[in-house]
Amino acid sequence: MPALERDRRWLVLGVLCVCLLTTVLDNTVLNVAVPALIGDLGASTSDVQWIINAYSLAMAGFLIASGAMADHFGRKRALFTGLALFGAGSLFGALATTAGALIAARAVMGLGASLLMPSTLAVLMHVFGDEERMKAIGIWMAVSAAGMAGGPVVGGFLLDHFWWGSVFLINVPVAVVGLVAIVWLVPESRNPDSERPDGVGVLLSVVAMVSLVWAVIAAPEHGWTDPLVLGPLLLAVAGGALFAVWEHRNPAPMLDMTFFTDRRFTGAVLGGLLAAFGMGGSLFLLTQQLQFVLGHSPLEAGLRIVPFAISLLVGSGFVSSRVSKSLGLARTVALSMGFAGLGLCGIAAASDSGYGWLLPGLVVVGLGMGTAGPAAGAALMGAIPPARAGAAAGVNGTLQELGSGLGVAALGAALVARFDAGLPDSLPDGAEDSLPTALAEADGDLGAIRDAFVSALETSQFLGALAVGVGGAAAGWLLGWAGRGAAPEQAIPGVPDAPDAPGMPGMPDGEPAGPPARQGSV
Repeated sequence: MPALERDRRWLVLGVLCVCLLTTVLDNTVLNVAVPALIGDLGASTSDVQWIINAYSLAMAGFLIASGAMADHFGRKRALFTGLALFGAGSLFGALATTAGALIAARAVMGLGASLLMPSTLAVLMHVFGDEERMKAIGIWMAVSAAGMAGGPVVGGFLLDHFWWGSVFLINVPVAVVGLVAIVWLVPESRNPDSERPDGVGVLLSVVAMVSLVWAVIAAPEHGWTDPLVLGPLLLAVAGGALFAVWEHRNPAPMLDMTFFTDRRFTGAVLGGLLAAFGMGGSLFLLTQQLQFVLGHSPLEAGLRIVPFAISLLVGSGFVSSRVSKSLGLARTVALSMGFAGLGLCGIAAASDSGYGWLLPGLVVVGLGMGTAGPAAGAALMGAIPPARAGAAAGVNGTLQELGSGLGVAALGAALVARFDAGLPDSLPDGAEDSLPTALAEADGDLGAIRDAFVSALETSQFLGALAVGVGGAAAGWLLGWAGRGAAPEQAIPGVPDAPDAPGMPGMPDGEPAGPPARQGSV
């Protein structure tokens, strides 16, 4: 390959990482702007929740459909459209004068992100061959993690120097530069066998996913048996069942259901789902631990999470590819997620011991998840042909978003239940909602209330660690089973049992094996 073409691959990766960083950063930077939104816009607590959740609802609800549409109409076109929507939503959000206008702007941004997230991974798969793909996925995931951890820091800096709209306005010039770079650098790619869009499949997937995400978001506030949660949940189940039946019978499906019969795909997705469950819930608890227990401000708490981001960058960019070549993907995923689970146990055990005791756990978790992520991503992409990369990335992204939301809901509920059980009987109902609320209602021993909260945090963090460890074990078992049972042309790259690892035997560069596609499938 000419040197210029090889160099251009990494320029394309740079464009994809900028697109990804913009969406991930904005999804976390808003958290520190909540007090300013309440003061300047007069937003209620319910308004603030919708300002935050409108983005997640639109993004996760449309991810599968957006990934399939990108495969059909073209990934470059989807990237351009998604970034344009995201930039426009950011501009309108910065100029919003009411909470309702900001909620609408956030929904537009989420819709743009639903096009960007699967398209970046699909373009990456198309541009990079087997030898470079895992390194590229590692960089892609490291940038995502950096955005998640850096959001509170960037948000705190902007709010210290500018008004709250700056957290949205900063996206606009980045989007403009990104749009120019997409036109100039990113090659177009699409599924050549996709003859027509699957309109019924798109509709059913959106109904099912939006309903499910709504239920997950609303459950912590209303409870799972509330009609506002149970109704959408039942609609999601019905919509999902109809979607599966339709896609199975449709000769030109939006999503080829044979994905889920491939143990490589299922193992990678299951590991990602449980990792997102454990990590999403644990990071949610960690912010409360740093602020409520250790007394740090939001900006100080964000800065103290930076070591996690740095170690995750090291794991993704440097450690993962080397470990995977030595141990294979299955063992790398299992051991790295187990390592991360141990780090979460360390964080749980040090709930009230000061930041110096938390720091080693943060580093261990970052290294473990950073090493596991690219290995799981390589296994996922190795299970499908490039023509169906958008839809597969959409499925994976949707399940990880749901896993993170469920983790926050489940571990948050466990925190509240355990905290409530440890509170004195004299406190009124509702005191268990948060530590500040309980302390404000207390007349007696404040130390006992604080101890109850610390104990509840510890229990909930251990549950998150368990989810990550189980996810690693399950993913490693499925990936290892697939590697032992696969034919040579279907072996997983990087698994020692596969001949000629880490390449894909019998496949040209950039064309990993996968289940046979039906006509028109993506």
